[in-house]
Amino acid sequence: MAKNPYTLLGVPKTATDKEIKSAYRKLAKTLHPDVNPDNPAAEAKFKEVTAAYNLLSNEDLRRQYDTGQVDASGQQQNPFAGGFRHANAQGGMDTGFGGFGGMGGQDDMSDLFSSLFGMNMGGGRRAGGMGGGGGFQQRQAPPQRGEDVRYTLKMTLIDALTGGVKDLGRGLSVRFPKGIKDGQTVRLRGKGKAGVNGGPAGDARVKITVLPHRNLVRDGNDLKLDVPISLSEALKGTKVEIDLPTGKVSLNIPAGTNSGKRFRLSGKGVRAKDGTGDLYITPQIKLTRGEMAGASVLAAQLPDGEKHDLRSGLI
Repeated sequence: MAKNPYTLLGVPKTATDKEIKSAYRKLAKTLHPDVNPDNPAAEAKFKEVTAAYNLLSNEDLRRQYDTGQVDASGQQQNPFAGGFRHANAQGGMDTGFGGFGGMGGQDDMSDLFSSLFGMNMGGGRRAGGMGGGGGFQQRQAPPQRGEDVRYTLKMTLIDALTGGVKDLGRGLSVRFPKGIKDGQTVRLRGKGKAGVNGGPAGDARVKITVLPHRNLVRDGNDLKLDVPISLSEALKGTKVEIDLPTGKVSLNIPAGTNSGKRFRLSGKGVRAKDGTGDLYITPQIKLTRGEMAGASVLAAQLPDGEKHDLRSGLI
């Protein structure tokens, strides 16, 4: 059963047309699906307050509701009271033996949605003679925006850093910017389901899932990378060059560098709309096959009995 339209809009039964319209405008701005793309509860509430406004903004429907002739959904309560009437707050046919109420509510909806969201909500009217004093008037249901369609798109971290175009199927593709983040949503306007009664089409909303890389890690707009170096390179120093999705970088590693020492390359991280991050490179010493083969010779040359405590504070 439909809820009390006055309660839904938060206005008293004595509210003027201007007060009703003002209350609906405030609710529509916060509940509209464009403002709440992933909120079914808000969308359901938006439909309720819109139906309430449709009823109360129509002078005839409001009078019939206030006098108990129709319920909150605009359905007739007593089909034999005052002639035959069938009214609906969503838009429909209104016939009677004693004339017809105004259609101002429908025109108000057109003006309202045009100012709020740039939509054309103008319905149509048709009138014709019935013979004698009566008349026939039919209201079309207002245009309704089509439903949004949601997709989930998985991509590698490399693709996310470089940007590009991905195919979603059904002839639909999405272009995503460089540096797009995991969990971000790309909106394709007008690529959802078709509208009703001439209303605009919905949107396609594509949620991005970025798969982890085996070595490269993203932290905000910063990138982190562990780089293996040989024992010889760690002892003598070396220059490493790396081809990253964001560009080629080079780093001079000084002699005597231990595993775990971190080097920062400013501005070599993710290039995104909200800024550019840094690249952090951490060398990790890894013995080569040649170094492993000569390990016994090398070990023999190392001093014995050196006092050290490398594992202090480990736990």
